[in-house]
Amino acid sequence: MAEIKQLETLAAQVRRDIVRMVSGAASGHPGGSLGATDTLVALYFDTMRIPQTPAAGTENTGIGEDLFFLSNGHISPVWYSVLARKGYFPVSELSGFRKLGTRVQGHPTPAKGLPGVRVASGSLGQGLSVALGAALAKRLSGDAEHRVFVMMGDGELEEGQIWEAAMFAVARGIDNVVGIVDMNGQQIDGTCDTVLGMGYGAQLRAKWEAFGWTVLEMDGHDMRQVVETLRYARNEACGHGKPVVILARTVMGCGVDFMAGTNEWHGKAPDAAQTERALAQLPATELGDY
Repeated sequence: MAEIKQLETLAAQVRRDIVRMVSGAASGHPGGSLGATDTLVALYFDTMRIPQTPAAGTENTGIGEDLFFLSNGHISPVWYSVLARKGYFPVSELSGFRKLGTRVQGHPTPAKGLPGVRVASGSLGQGLSVALGAALAKRLSGDAEHRVFVMMGDGELEEGQIWEAAMFAVARGIDNVVGIVDMNGQQIDGTCDTVLGMGYGAQLRAKWEAFGWTVLEMDGHDMRQVVETLRYARNEACGHGKPVVILARTVMGCGVDFMAGTNEWHGKAPDAAQTERALAQLPATELGDY
């Protein structure tokens, strides 16, 4: 188990990676990536039971380890950075973000054998269904003690497939899955409330509870709370006949003042001056930039 300070340092470096990746590509989604950073760092460096040296290729069935799926695949910069910093592939590959022929494309794809990426994602609404399939496979293989985690955006919850999957999970008693909703209240066309009005906080909790899920909540930027909630979800809440979902209260663009709390930076790259300004707010760490 990692120390909180170590995790916070990792998160700071990941945020630097995100800004530099999107700036270098002049394209990408920095806002949601910055907001989800603390959760993904805690998952990979503390909560999930995964191999020290991840296996690559089709021989890696995922049996005997926890799995993670990123449903809102447009926030690939944060996932790529976390995977690379964890040792799944060389950190130097982050410089190829969104460039032709590299393994780190704008949306994750397993086509080029990038370790850790098992399915293509980015077509919103599909990730929970995929995660439930993986969780069922674990149960059928006698590996139900390992968990399947899946991150979804709160805007993504407007997709009907999410709620079909939510019903299926309860109907089949799939209790080795943990859904995480990155609840920043923003999506590409505005705030979630103005686009469709799915609700926030208590309203969203009530929806998941009405579908039969165990619901947990956390401040997605309080690293200690993130760690404690993820550990509880994995080790205590799972295994009792019901699926688990965590509502993570986050801020889109967290860590960079001019990106924070607005959908303006959902899918826009900073220019050179903005990149310099952002990096000045994200101090360099001993881990070093790629």
